[in-house]
Amino acid sequence: METATYEEMKIEYVAHVKQQTDGGWDTHLLDEHLYAVADLAGKFAQSFDSKDWAYLAGLWHDLGKYRPAFQAHIRKSSGYEPDAHITSEKSSNTSHASTGAVYAIEKLGIIGKLIAYAIAGHHAGLPDFEVDKAKGRALKEIISKDKRLLQEALADIIPETILNRESPLLPPFVTSDPEKLHIWIRMLFSCLVDADFLDTERFMSPEKADNRGQHTGIKEMLSCFNGYMERFQKLQRGGPVNSIRARILDICREKANGKPGIYTLTVPTGGGKTLSSLAFALEHAVKHDKRRIIYAIPYTSIIEQTAEVFRGVFKPLGEVLIEHHSNTEPDEHEKETSWSRLAVENWDAPLIVTTTV
Repeated sequence: METATYEEMKIEYVAHVKQQTDGGWDTHLLDEHLYAVADLAGKFAQSFDSKDWAYLAGLWHDLGKYRPAFQAHIRKSSGYEPDAHITSEKSSNTSHASTGAVYAIEKLGIIGKLIAYAIAGHHAGLPDFEVDKAKGRALKEIISKDKRLLQEALADIIPETILNRESPLLPPFVTSDPEKLHIWIRMLFSCLVDADFLDTERFMSPEKADNRGQHTGIKEMLSCFNGYMERFQKLQRGGPVNSIRARILDICREKANGKPGIYTLTVPTGGGKTLSSLAFALEHAVKHDKRRIIYAIPYTSIIEQTAEVFRGVFKPLGEVLIEHHSNTEPDEHEKETSWSRLAVENWDAPLIVTTTV
């Protein structure tokens, strides 16, 4: 006896379900989730000319959830439909991340591997291509063993607007410098994972989602910094050391007008590197429309000192900084707040102080 498709049974495909306090249920429809993740991932990838690639990764990342096995699993395990038995003649494998990866390669050919890595690893982390037992399943193994799972997903009704997509063009920086390909794949992966997490959170925990992204912009930070430095310099006494510090600060501000690239600042201890480098970062970020300033420092003691200086500078603005390294301790009353706990998950803050290790 053949199992009816979801279309025939008038069953909605769901990505997530959530029980309400009154015992009812909310459903996060799968196609809505795919389009939302695609839009969000594409938005994140605009900054490195890869919107279409990230959009595709988002659109296909959960194709495996169309499989009857997964739909039965989510209904049973959540309690939404405890008696669901839709998979009587289908595979009992409830995994879903590999299906979209296999489809990307079948649809786009070898170039589909570029997003297959991100799709296959959007829960477990980026896989290697070759099998490595120490790191779990590899993409090569996924491609060869999980084609059946894709066929099960395609057997039911998946909207053509999701499946029928053309291959985007590679961004110029990838075609001109293949050495950047691995970084590009990691960036796509980051966009996909963040988009998937945020859209799922928007459904499962809307109160948390509402608290994200509420921080001051770089331009406001620069204005606050300038006011701080004006007051700070008025309190400084004259003398050769303070004169040199002022000159270093002026040079850093001047160099901030240059093109993005690598700049170095070599100054002895006591020369005011912390504030002068922050002046450069803020001015440079405003000029080139950057959204984040990241301080990566090798020693946790220096990280903590730097973070404390920055907190003093931006105290009038409230929360703009997250300190993220192995030596940070959760502190409800001082450094850690509900905003910082959320921001540290994806560095959604204008100023991050972290470690190079």
